[in-house]
This record gives sequence, structure tokens and C-alpha cells, in this order.
Amino acid sequence: MMVTNQTELEHNSIVHEMHWDCQHWKSTLQFIDDGIVFIEGLLKSYKFLPNTPGLFEKLQDYHRRLKNLKTIKSEVRSSLSRYENISGGLMEVYECKCDEQLYQKHELLKAQVADCGERFTALRLEIYSYAAGILKNRKLKD
Repeated sequence: MMVTNQTELEHNSIVHEMHWDCQHWKSTLQFIDDGIVFIEGLLKSYKFLPNTPGLFEKLQDYHRRLKNLKTIKSEVRSSLSRYENISGGLMEVYECKCDEQLYQKHELLKAQVADCGERFTALRLEIYSYAAGILKNRKLKD
């Protein structure tokens, strides 16, 4: 009887950790959504005046890269949703063997969310640096 309880405890711990990961990933994707909305507003801001050298090309590049990031994020969110549907029953059925495919999918999603977060962070920092340079130059000219 003790073996069953130990197995059940181990399974519950693994399932709890996997569920927590999913919640964390959804939070990360929501943070990226909110950040993209802010950045898009910033890029449409009046602070980017037409006399900024290379402005049009730079803004077009940022908009293209944000669009690409949104597509990637959307694909990751869809994969996460499918994964949650598959793994959701694990919370209720402790006898279920968490097979290797499910663990592989979990690790793949972990990597995809991390990659999406890293892409967002890199792009956000690049845009903020560009915007800070423009704002600094505007202040020096005023």
C-alpha cells in the first residue's frame, strides 16, 4: 500500500509542477501581449518626428519584427492550449502513466515560451534604446 501512496505522491508532484509551468507560460505570453501593445503605441508616438534619419525604414523594420513575434507567440499559445487539453486529465487520474511524449511536449513548450520571451526582450530593448536615443537628441536640440 505504501508503494501506491508514494507513486501517487510522485505523480501528483509532477502533475502539479507541469500545471504550474503552464500557468507561468500563460502569464509570460500575456506579459508579451501587454508589452507589444505598449511598444506599438510608442512607435506611433509623436516623438518620432519625420526629420529623424532613417526613421521610416527603422519603424517599418520594428513593425515587421513585432508582427513576426505576434505570429510566433500566437503559435506558442495555440500549442500551449492543445497541450493543456491533453494533459488536463492527468490532474484527475493518478494511475495515468505520464508517457515520454508528454514530457517531450512539455520540454518543447518550455523552450518555445523561453525563445518567445527572449525574442521579445531583445526587440523591446532594441526599440527602447532607439527611442531613448531619439528622445535624448530631441532634448539636446530643444
